[in-house]
Amino acid sequence: MASVDVVIPNYNYGRYLEACVNSVLSQDMAEIRVLIVDNASTDNSVDVARRLAASDSRVKLLLRPENLGPHASFNAGIDWARADYFLLLFADDFLVPGALRRATAVMERDCGIAFCYGRDVAIRGDVPIPEIEPQPADPPLRLMTGRAFIERFCRLGVFQIPGPSIVVRTSVQKRAGHYRTALPHSDDYELWLRLALYGTVAELDCVQAGIRSHDANRSTELWAHQTLHIRHTADAAESFFYHEGRWLDGAETLRRRARRGIAERAYWSAVSHALRGNGEAWKLLMLAFRMAPATAVLPPLGYLLHRADTLPRMRSLLSRIQR
Repeated sequence: MASVDVVIPNYNYGRYLEACVNSVLSQDMAEIRVLIVDNASTDNSVDVARRLAASDSRVKLLLRPENLGPHASFNAGIDWARADYFLLLFADDFLVPGALRRATAVMERDCGIAFCYGRDVAIRGDVPIPEIEPQPADPPLRLMTGRAFIERFCRLGVFQIPGPSIVVRTSVQKRAGHYRTALPHSDDYELWLRLALYGTVAELDCVQAGIRSHDANRSTELWAHQTLHIRHTADAAESFFYHEGRWLDGAETLRRRARRGIAERAYWSAVSHALRGNGEAWKLLMLAFRMAPATAVLPPLGYLLHRADTLPRMRSLLSRIQR
């Protein structure tokens, strides 16, 4: 039986922590360990964590006396992991029943898969975890070479991946190494690119995890301010191609393509914001022009053809404008 180590970083998410941990412990896997890394929370997180550890020996604790920041928690988890597979799950998110078995079964059949992910369900605020429709035990999947995965990012300038669903082969995670502290908001993007250097990527056509959005999310401010998010994405790409990605065949061409893809994403984000009357549209447009001056002359229509969500997003935007 495959084994899985799940690291749950936490800071002041005591109100979500128990539900998150229980979503892991209730998975139909024989060998699971959970490490809760608490970053000196000031709410009831430590009490909740201690109670969970006392009631289940699979739960381990790393309770920091001072807040060392999220990177220290992520990287301590990577050092701690020793199971076959590894998952980083934020304390405000959760796993869907059967998620770990589905992911590990796919990876057990193909040892060339570096990591696996699926779709997510979104919930807002402090609502309880909803009933999730049962997912297929053996869902359809799409396999991509690591290079194809990297090229897709370069083309789109974004990852459309729910982070809490990413199950990584631990040996690959150890080789890829730690999250880079120089990237405070796009560290995950950069690490996913590095992981793809070590094998195939599997995309499951099923719901694997839940993502909770609320005002205290680490990424809430970034998603609310697209210019910042896109700039941090550009930082992740530059970091990757400056370090491990520089050894890829055609690395400089890929780096330039990533810069253009990020610029084209900024361009269309500017259009979307302008249609909604959002003042950030001008900043996004200027960012696009700086990164790819050609967008000031010719709209990057080809970008829209590469995004699977173009039509749904356009319908949603038009409906919002009509209302």
